[in-house]
Amino acid sequence: MTGVPASAAGGTGRKSAPAPGGKLGAAAVNQASLWNIANILTMVRLLLVPGFVLLLLAEGGYDPAWRSLAWAAFAIAMITDLFDGHLARAYDLVTDFGKIADPIADKAIMGAALICLSWLGDLPWWVTGVILGRELGITLLRFWVIRYGVIPASRGGKLKTLSQGIAVGMYVLALTGPLASIRFWVMGVAVVLTVATGLDYVKQAIDLRRQGMAAAAERAE
Repeated sequence: MTGVPASAAGGTGRKSAPAPGGKLGAAAVNQASLWNIANILTMVRLLLVPGFVLLLLAEGGYDPAWRSLAWAAFAIAMITDLFDGHLARAYDLVTDFGKIADPIADKAIMGAALICLSWLGDLPWWVTGVILGRELGITLLRFWVIRYGVIPASRGGKLKTLSQGIAVGMYVLALTGPLASIRFWVMGVAVVLTVATGLDYVKQAIDLRRQGMAAAAERAE
């Protein structure tokens, strides 16, 4: 889903025999291709967002039992994020819906968690602002240079996502004692990676745009 080659978009990649009814049959094939396991996992992640918020804020947001259930919902969302993209690429299940819905689902669950944790006073608002600001900024940056090419997901970006998931999960659990100190440092690592990878994406975008403009100038000569 995220980071999938554009050539894979629009279906499963398997040719189907002509269906009775001409265009109507083709439409039925395209409709069926939407309901693949990768897209279903993405939809599950989207549906988990409101449930996660309700669980996290239940009983004022400080009940350990409800927080544990919220953590379970968050963990399921993170796990589906690992599998849906892999399944889409491995089994040629890429669709236009998946390429749009997958990043939305990723940002929705993470954004909901960060905002709720800051609202409850567990996480400083500046941390939420840095992480969400970076995600929004990089998304806009990708659109800014999309005419020149696609900025690929880096290993640093994947490590950033993993560290954010672990850190936010530890905050959702409302850990106390030594574990509370550990979650502070894990979140610190996540914030550093968030900023560092964001700057790297900015550099890639500038280089990509400069190369694209130079290539366009050469073609115009």
